[in-house]
Amino acid sequence: MADTTIEWTDATWNPVAGCQIITPGCTNCYAMRMAARLDAMGVQKYEGLTRKSGDRYVWTGKVFCDEASLGAPLKWRAPRKIFVNSMSDLFHEDVPADFIKRVWATMRATPHHTYQILTKRPERMAAVVADENLPVLSNVWLGTSVEDSKVIGRLDHLRATAAAVRFVSFEPLIGSVGQADLTGIQWAIVGGESGPRSRPMLEEWVDEIYELCADAGTAFFFKQWGGRNKKATGRSFRGRTFDEMPQASVF
Repeated sequence: MADTTIEWTDATWNPVAGCQIITPGCTNCYAMRMAARLDAMGVQKYEGLTRKSGDRYVWTGKVFCDEASLGAPLKWRAPRKIFVNSMSDLFHEDVPADFIKRVWATMRATPHHTYQILTKRPERMAAVVADENLPVLSNVWLGTSVEDSKVIGRLDHLRATAAAVRFVSFEPLIGSVGQADLTGIQWAIVGGESGPRSRPMLEEWVDEIYELCADAGTAFFFKQWGGRNKKATGRSFRGRTFDEMPQASVF
């Protein structure tokens, strides 16, 4: 568990580490660089999760389920918004359903925290939640990443998943998603890619999402413009900061 500067959460919890590149939105994933750094520092959890490719590090596809971290949220007494698996994907194909069930048990045992689970594999999320009869928890928000129009279909899988809050992260936004259907999606995060290899985000793409959110009643959170220096470009949109948060459904 670690505090974080990610604007839409308070802390990160990584019971799983490691992943793989599956779509263009993964190309410049910050977690690959971080995992390589942690491996170089001798952190066993990240050993062998990345490899050198040219002048950068990329995922090897290896995934590590960290049994020791499962109980970490039990030690945090103050309520926090917790981003689950900032260094991986809980619904990666190599994460056993039984391990996911144990993550669910921890979240159920800590209702004072709010958990935000973000996946690029919402089809598996929908299947596991249904097949394992995972309960809908009021403190667990389920989301998917959508970087461009090619993966808009992820929203359909998200809608098929029972959740107190469903959310979408349009980050890194590398193309228009103006045809997205936000019906049943309570929250949208929008952000441009940052770092030395960052791809540009057009303002018109953000405008499209803002209008989609207004039409669907979806809370709109603008995270950043991104670029090589994200602090310089800031996070002001239409002359203000948007930090809207969703309301959980009542079950």
